Amino acid sequence: MANQIIKIGVMTSGGDSPGMNAAIRSVVRTCAFHKIECVGIYRGYEGMIEGDFKLLDARSVNNIINKGGTILKSARSTEFRTKEGRKKAYDQLQKEGIHALVLIGGDGTFTGGMIFNEEYDFPVIGIPGTIDNDIVGTNFTLGFDTALNTAVDAIDKIRDTASSHKRLFFVEVMGRDVGHIALNAGVGSGAEEILVPEEDLGLDRLLESLEKSRHTGKSSSIVVVAEGDKTGKNVFELRDYVEDNLEGYDVRVSVLGHMQRGGAPSCFDRVLASRMGVKAVESLLEGKKNYMVGIINNKIELYPIDKAVKGDSTIDAELLRVSDIMST
Repeated sequence: MANQIIKIGVMTSGGDSPGMNAAIRSVVRTCAFHKIECVGIYRGYEGMIEGDFKLLDARSVNNIINKGGTILKSARSTEFRTKEGRKKAYDQLQKEGIHALVLIGGDGTFTGGMIFNEEYDFPVIGIPGTIDNDIVGTNFTLGFDTALNTAVDAIDKIRDTASSHKRLFFVEVMGRDVGHIALNAGVGSGAEEILVPEEDLGLDRLLESLEKSRHTGKSSSIVVVAEGDKTGKNVFELRDYVEDNLEGYDVRVSVLGHMQRGGAPSCFDRVLASRMGVKAVESLLEGKKNYMVGIINNKIELYPIDKAVKGDSTIDAELLRVSDIMST
């Protein structure tokens, strides 16, 4: 199969993340370097089913390394979850003469690629692109570092107004099932408390912590909350509970939302995307398939895509301990 690969398709799928364009650029230029063709697949699996393809060359990806989002667009495809939909996608790839795929996305993207490979023995290599950093087999996913910097910058600004008015701010960051953004952004911004799905702080302990902060002389506080945290039903319920049970606090809520997905990728994410793109293409040319490209201890490695999909991301226990010490 390695000798037969002369055209590779690249696509982005699921939620966008900063660094996806840098990864697309790397894939396209690595293909050009090895004198094979690269086809951009627009709108993820939906575009694959519809044959929404465009031949890309080294010059067609000029000036995108610094851009957020994805030039190939992204979509979630219900039809690709069916055998009939995957058959349509396979037929379109065969018609275009595409021999292998580089998939840039997260868990859902990789699951689709894994099933596609099982059904058609079609070579796929995944590049983890998600701000949540919730993929097993890599220390960092594309977009995580940029999202952290965006969150910390916003929290720094919120702290200015919190200090000016002696307010308590609950700042909600993304992280539906995992608290990597909340934990790292909380430590990086000096938050008084950090609430993540992996650790059930409890409402009583939250009140105790805030009361302790006030008694030690803090006139304002920042609590960083992952959107998937279960301390309360939502961040607004947390605000109401604190207002009802702790006198003297003027409480505000700020939900950072999708701003964490946007913006120019950080240098770290640009370099990581470039390294991962090269590894993805060259791995396919070496005959490898059904792997994800990851970074472990600053080395670019391959990790079985089925293990990446089935694995559970774990929170950094040492960083949790650091956050407890720093909130003293």
